[in-house]
Amino acid sequence: MLRFFDILFSLTGLIIGFPVLLAITIIGYFDTGSPIFRQERVGRGKKPFTLVKFRTMKLDTASVASHLASTSSITKVGRFLRKTKLDELPQLWNVLKGEMSLVGPRPNLFNQEELIAERDALGVYAVRPGITGLAQVNEIDMSTPKKLAETDAKMIASLNITDYFRYIIMTVTGKGSGDRVKQAGENADKRR
Repeated sequence: MLRFFDILFSLTGLIIGFPVLLAITIIGYFDTGSPIFRQERVGRGKKPFTLVKFRTMKLDTASVASHLASTSSITKVGRFLRKTKLDELPQLWNVLKGEMSLVGPRPNLFNQEELIAERDALGVYAVRPGITGLAQVNEIDMSTPKKLAETDAKMIASLNITDYFRYIIMTVTGKGSGDRVKQAGENADKRR
C-alpha cells in the first residue's frame, strides 16, 4: 500500500512541480554551472543507486556525509534550497523508479562504514531508503550512527499509513533539520 502512495505522490509531485523544478534548474546553472547533484548511495539490500538532488554546495566540495561538510561550501542559492528542503525535490524521480520511498531511512554513502555496520546489524537495509522519516523529524542525523540506526529500525518496525503521512506532513511543514552541515570550525575541531 505504501508503494502505491509513493508512486502516486512522486508522479504527481514531478508533474505539478515541473515549473518549480525547471526554475530551480535554470537558477542553479547561474549558481554553480551544474544544478543537478548525483551521488552513489547505499540502497535496499545494500545495492548502489544514484541519488539525485539539486546541488547546494560548490563543485569542488569533497564527497562526504553532510555532517562532515563545511557551511562555507554551501552556495547562496543552496542555503535557500536546504532551508526550504527544495533541494530534495529531484529525489521524487528516485522514488518513482523504486530506488527510494518517500518515508524510510536516509540513504548513506558507501564510505560511512560505522553507519553501515550499525544499520546492517539491525536490518535497516531490508527496506527502501527514504526522503524523510522518524530520524529526520527528530533532528537525528548521520553524525550519530548508532542512534540513527536504532531510530531507523524503530521506525521500520512500526511504520504504518498514519506514520507515513505524519512524517511527510511534519517534513513539509518544517519539522526537523534533515542532513545538517556543521559550521566551518566544528569540522576542524572534530578532525583533531
